[in-house]
Amino acid sequence: MSHLDTIKFIINHPLNRGHKLRSIIRFTKWQIGSRLVPGSVVYDWVNGSKFLVKTGETGLTGNIYTGLHEFPDMAFLLHFLRGEDLFLDVGANVGSYTILACSAIGAKGIAFEPVPSTYNRLIENMRLNHLEGKVKSINKGVGARQGSIAFTSDSDTTNHALASGEQCANAVTVEVTSLDAALQSETPALIKIDVEGFETPVLEGAPETLQKQTLHSVIMELNGSGSRYGFDEKRILELMANYGFETYSYNPFERTLISLEGKNLNSGNTLFIRDKKFVEARLKSSPKVKLHGFQF
Repeated sequence: MSHLDTIKFIINHPLNRGHKLRSIIRFTKWQIGSRLVPGSVVYDWVNGSKFLVKTGETGLTGNIYTGLHEFPDMAFLLHFLRGEDLFLDVGANVGSYTILACSAIGAKGIAFEPVPSTYNRLIENMRLNHLEGKVKSINKGVGARQGSIAFTSDSDTTNHALASGEQCANAVTVEVTSLDAALQSETPALIKIDVEGFETPVLEGAPETLQKQTLHSVIMELNGSGSRYGFDEKRILELMANYGFETYSYNPFERTLISLEGKNLNSGNTLFIRDKKFVEARLKSSPKVKLHGFQF
């Protein structure tokens, strides 16, 4: 994303509404400051949570510029989860969602990140938030079955499993597990899946997990990347519907679920909800979040 595209994203973000100049100043300060101070910087975030960030980490710097980079989905997590829940982060990257779930909210967590260098950054963020006893971090990919697979390692938030015939100079071979094998008897309330097109094998390896009625919500990135592997997102929608999930987007300010026909076309992520009444009751009853001068 170019600087111009980044600025457009920042000034149009819901949490920068009415504060566009302030958001540009925040962006400029980071661009200058991150070049003057080498290494990682600690950033204070939501409800006492923190993260370590350095220049070039687009997911984390997006949180600096906007408060919540993926606002509807991150706000949904903050409104839905409770301290007694288990949150599952598949494709955790450096841990933004896990930090929100397990530090800002206090839930338990399991985070999967396959790329070793990114996994090390994830561990740093878990330690910064004193989450070693609350979050189980796993340096593996997730797929249909146990095995190994080659991943890119130098693409920041878009690292992915290599497709057949795809070349990458810095590819790494990582161990892969299925969700059912990794979770065994554990039952998440919310799963986030961000695997750059590898969603189909992740779901194929999780039939026991997906049918557990304690799993009410899945945040899944569906941005067309599955085509690199020959996967069709229509099959994902059908599979999730067979488990009783329907698709929604979320309005954090009104705390309302908006029914969709298919995937979310206005965002990279789609919310899959089962037992809508239960989820809505949680969304309405959670405390307000204060961030960037807004309460939502």
